[in-house]
Amino acid sequence: MAQLSKSQLQAIKANPIRDELDSFRDTLKSTFPDANAQGSPLSFEGLAANSVGRSLSLRLIGILQLLPAASALSFEHGGSPLSADIALLYARLSSNQTDFRHTTQLAKDVNDRAEDPIIWSAVLDLIARTRPTLHPTTPPQSAASFAASFQQTPWSFNTGSFADTSDLRKDVDPILKGELEGNLIVDHPHFFDTFFGGVPQLSEMAAAVFERCKEAETPLHTDDTGWAEWPEDCAEPDVLHWLRHHIDQFLQFANEQGFQPPARRRCFATPNKPIPGSVSKRKLDIGIIYGRRNETSDDGAPCDWFDVLVPGELKGNPREDNHSSTWFDLSRYAREIFAAQDTRRSVTGFTLCGSIMRLWAFDRLGAVASQSFDIHENALMFISAVLGYLWMAPKDLGFDPTICGEKGSKYIEITRNAQPERYHLDDVIKRQRCVAGRATSCWEVHNAAGQPFVVKDSWEFEERPEEGPLLKKVTDAGVKNVAEYHYHEIVHDEGAVVDVRNNLRKGLGDGDGRYPLRGHPNSQLLAEFPKPEAPASERLMSGRGRSNSITRKRRSNSRHQSMRPPKRSCSDSPTKGNSSRRNRVHRRLIMGRVGKSIYDASSLVAMITGILGGIKGHESLLERNVLHRDISVGNIMLEKDEDDGFLIDLDLAIEMDRKEASGAPSKTGTKVFMAIGALYGEHHNFMHDLESFFWVLFWLCVHWNGPDQKRSRTEYESWNYKDTEELAMIKKGTVDEQDKFDKKVDDNFTAYCKPLIPCIKELREVVFPGGKRWRGEDQGLYVRMKAILEKARENLVLVVA
Repeated sequence: MAQLSKSQLQAIKANPIRDELDSFRDTLKSTFPDANAQGSPLSFEGLAANSVGRSLSLRLIGILQLLPAASALSFEHGGSPLSADIALLYARLSSNQTDFRHTTQLAKDVNDRAEDPIIWSAVLDLIARTRPTLHPTTPPQSAASFAASFQQTPWSFNTGSFADTSDLRKDVDPILKGELEGNLIVDHPHFFDTFFGGVPQLSEMAAAVFERCKEAETPLHTDDTGWAEWPEDCAEPDVLHWLRHHIDQFLQFANEQGFQPPARRRCFATPNKPIPGSVSKRKLDIGIIYGRRNETSDDGAPCDWFDVLVPGELKGNPREDNHSSTWFDLSRYAREIFAAQDTRRSVTGFTLCGSIMRLWAFDRLGAVASQSFDIHENALMFISAVLGYLWMAPKDLGFDPTICGEKGSKYIEITRNAQPERYHLDDVIKRQRCVAGRATSCWEVHNAAGQPFVVKDSWEFEERPEEGPLLKKVTDAGVKNVAEYHYHEIVHDEGAVVDVRNNLRKGLGDGDGRYPLRGHPNSQLLAEFPKPEAPASERLMSGRGRSNSITRKRRSNSRHQSMRPPKRSCSDSPTKGNSSRRNRVHRRLIMGRVGKSIYDASSLVAMITGILGGIKGHESLLERNVLHRDISVGNIMLEKDEDDGFLIDLDLAIEMDRKEASGAPSKTGTKVFMAIGALYGEHHNFMHDLESFFWVLFWLCVHWNGPDQKRSRTEYESWNYKDTEELAMIKKGTVDEQDKFDKKVDDNFTAYCKPLIPCIKELREVVFPGGKRWRGEDQGLYVRMKAILEKARENLVLVVA
């Protein structure tokens, strides 16, 4: 058994497992009733003997990765969080690189309800036994390459980086955790004032409704018992029914007092029915959506993720309020809303665990949550939150006020050359499916004269250079086969720059919140923040409700005590340094060249034409001393008439005479298309991008079934979730031997793309000469790759003729 250090034991004590593993134990017991909880590990080897058992083992590993202790611990002193090593273990197990029998001791310890240190020791032992020793070899850089190299910004990947994914929870959850774990704040005392303070007359309205609740002929709320008819067992159907009834009652009482919501909204609940509008099936416990006229029931009208204004997550156990699994359930809902609603820039939501409520806001930096409160003891806060969601202006709900108009007639307005211009949004071209990140959105638009353009919105780190000036520079220089510059701006609203910290979060500070998932903390930072005056939310929670609770009998002392948040430990304190003050700013770019995705090509000829145009664009950029660095299927466009292709997205492009990194903490790309050397962390040069064109074609040929056909689901989807070094090894193994590569393409290319097998084999020979990675820069590779693609296109044309 691994010997735990004092610091590891402290981290384990500060982040207890509690009942997070009970679901695994229950499933194990029901699936393998003969499992001997007191036996030797040998009695658990049945888990590795069949697919159901292996799936259970993977589920256990996935649960452990999401526990707070996994972020607080590390496999090696000073190393990355243990959650990263667990993610790699998950990948090795799921790809059969590691024998499932190694997990038997861990499964036994969990089933035996061993103490937390024993379970985490078993995890460390498991990683130590199965962790591969990686010694990647990278070629020395040429003198020219070394002279032009610079301090690179590290890569990071989020849930918006996937390509052709089925978006299953088992795959998305670990990446979503990485997306949010350093940027999730809970127990912020100023949350309510910040996000609900702008709702007109909310205090007066909530107080009036609360009085009506208490003065009704049959009181809805009393100081002694709390809310009437509350389901004590907190069964989900009963809680949903109770919420819908009380929300309707609050609306009626408010209406009787002369308060009218700005738009009809209603409660919606279908916890057992997936909501349309997502890639994979997703259900929503409860939500607030726009109401439609003449509706006769809460759930009778259809609902799409496009309609959800405020998502909610319900749990029966009050303790689950402090569980990361609850937070990530709500985060998944926020991600679906962001993806479905192209004008959404933030999402508000709530969790209700038993009678414990917490309010949430998600944006492109991460998530912030309020302090939790008991809806019985702080009924006024509960009413204020519900009415706030029903009365909030669209801007406060998270909709972009710079995109005006209703669905079907949306537009943006800019001032260009001192003249106002209006651009009408026609179609969404791209919308990244993520919570925290650049969250790029692209629309096809037209101006008053009917000319087509593309509008691109993104949320960039302040430190990152703007794409607009660079695109303008290369457009003015006459670059070929690249998107054309028209206009750019940093988005303003009411005269102020639109960013996350000052605009969306309205100046909400970090110092008073708690970072429960951050891996490398500094508990001393709290001392640097002065104690603020108690916010209105605290006065709501400590005023009427608390004074009454002094003299009255508590409804359930055990319930109240179970939800006290843990004392702040070093593992959940804010960190020092600039990383805690990162900010994202809203940037907008308008381009004059409108194309379509390669997946929308009408033929193989058109698809090859698009890739050829992309390579020409890359070469033209390099001639102007610009390196693209983000070659992917999504960044290679095909002209509408399919006679050429071009590159888009210079977000990660650099001018090669730059000597240092931008200062942004990371850059995000699509890892499935990255060159092997780039995955290993080599300094990026044009050869890496040329290799990426090879992987783009390979990827297309294993997924694309032709025009208007559904793309194939393949084993290569797992590349989205691999660690970069692991993916580098997989790619290297794919191309290093000709006979193996030939078999892979013969077996995996779709029937529609099989005519391109000779082309991909020829490209392999020039991109990986002798099956080896290139060892130096060679601009002649442009010529050889274009020649192979042009020959393939000519052959396809002859076949069609």
